[in-house]
Amino acid sequence: MKLALCTDVLAALPYPQMLDKVKAYGIDAVEMTAGGWASCPHVKTAELLSDSKKLVAFKAELEQRGMTIAALNCSGNPLAPGAMGALHTKTAYQTVELAGKLGVKKIVMMSGLPGGGPDDKVPNWITSTVSWPDYMPGVIDYQWNQVAIPWWKAFAKHAEQHDVQQIALEEFPCQLVYNPSTLLRLREAVGEIIGMNLDPSHLMIMGADPIAGIRKLEGAIYHVHGKDARIERGLADIDGLLEYKPVTDTKNRTWNYVAVGCGKDLQWWKEFFSVLSMTGYDGYVSLEMEDLTMSVEAGLKTSIDALLATISQ
Repeated sequence: MKLALCTDVLAALPYPQMLDKVKAYGIDAVEMTAGGWASCPHVKTAELLSDSKKLVAFKAELEQRGMTIAALNCSGNPLAPGAMGALHTKTAYQTVELAGKLGVKKIVMMSGLPGGGPDDKVPNWITSTVSWPDYMPGVIDYQWNQVAIPWWKAFAKHAEQHDVQQIALEEFPCQLVYNPSTLLRLREAVGEIIGMNLDPSHLMIMGADPIAGIRKLEGAIYHVHGKDARIERGLADIDGLLEYKPVTDTKNRTWNYVAVGCGKDLQWWKEFFSVLSMTGYDGYVSLEMEDLTMSVEAGLKTSIDALLATISQ
């Protein structure tokens, strides 16, 4: 496995300086946002698609540093009702087109989440039993069979036309694909171009075991985010893991995203990567630093040290 860096954490730096910074950490691969929710500070997708000179210059910055793109990321909600879904669909299709021009074979996304019916104006994440109330089964059928599966079948064809070979979906809360079983459901319906971007932090904060998830996902893991989470002592025991406080309210949340090694210890991370390797994964591990309890620099250095000490190389 090789270490990469999700570069939005360095959004304040222009593209060339960002690459220099990543290189200074001893990392030669980057995962950059090109659509979806992100501001895309380093990849101006529309410009690169319309201007061949800018595209050549963009590639040259990587080549002269001996760096590569681990994946382009366009995580968003393309299945949302209204303007959001339309915008995120547009940028997802553009990201695939850019990946084709750059020779990037993998994109990272989220599955999206529809409304609960054709008249809904906001997405609807069903996490309760469908046994009651009795309208729940109809919502699930609408979201999966009428919206998600048709959208993803069409998008997968678009990806294949541009030689994108892997679509790695992050199992994010408030998305239709939020755990291994829902990923496998979409993969079965759409095809093997769909796989998992395994972000262990998201499974941790939903009470699941990411290492057990690896075994269930054998052969379907296409990308990994190096990201940790901490269940906060005492608070989660009282209020559980369903947490909607702002991520900036770290002191009062029942869980927080933290630098690698500040949630699970290094013994856990060694087992995580060992089992990943055991089940055949030998791709990139992209560090995604979202720890708001420390500075960006401290979070990056802490996480890089922990990943280099535990990753299976």
